[in-house]
Amino acid sequence: MGNAQLAMSEDPALFPDPARPTKPGPTRLRETGHDPSGHRARLRQRLLDGGDDALADHEVIEYLLMTAIPQKDVKPLARVLIQKFGSLAGVFNAEPRALMQVSGIKETAAAALKIAGISARRLAMAAVREDSVLSSWQALIDYLHIDMAHLTHERVRVLYLNIQNRLLLDQVVSDGTLDESAIYTREIVAKAMAIGAAALIVVHNHPSGSPQPSRADIQVTQKIIEACRHLGITVHDHVIIGREGHVSLKAKGLI
Repeated sequence: MGNAQLAMSEDPALFPDPARPTKPGPTRLRETGHDPSGHRARLRQRLLDGGDDALADHEVIEYLLMTAIPQKDVKPLARVLIQKFGSLAGVFNAEPRALMQVSGIKETAAAALKIAGISARRLAMAAVREDSVLSSWQALIDYLHIDMAHLTHERVRVLYLNIQNRLLLDQVVSDGTLDESAIYTREIVAKAMAIGAAALIVVHNHPSGSPQPSRADIQVTQKIIEACRHLGITVHDHVIIGREGHVSLKAKGLI
């Protein structure tokens, strides 16, 4: 046997000694360290084989966290997030800074959760834009719930529509309260005129959870309707969103 052949035969990388302990490779690490029970593999298979309800809400969060925190059991962390923010939508709508206040959530994990929320809102909005808003009312309500139902502050938005009642602009007027109603009325009317809107829908949320309108909600709506009427702009509705559902002031006969 030549020297080269002898060297090759003695190379431990090519012919390891069975009695000599070897370091596990990446695949071995994944098998023994990352998913020892096969839980992640089973979760992934359920996701791929099942429908929209294949995973529970905390498992959806868990799967997203698995991609961002690959070397840790994130199931307990997913449950903590659901408990802290109240629901799947609450987690997706949470600000990254609020998410990162939870022990174990860093920027990468917060970004993974945020992009999921953005994706859900964009998909819902795409359904609204496909047709007249009045013809796709349930799609609109679904979108508003995704975006606003679990906010911890009050958000006021206006949906500006063209003559066919298709969406021209979805504008957040403010993240605050309805107290300064005169200012909101001027802003709403000015924007409607600037973009040539023929109609609009006012929307805001109640962080308390109940969507029942207050006296102030009704008074603000009446002021907006009156201001728009003089300019030939129709106010179709004022919708209030809460965790417990939604209320249409028009459906309740309040406008």
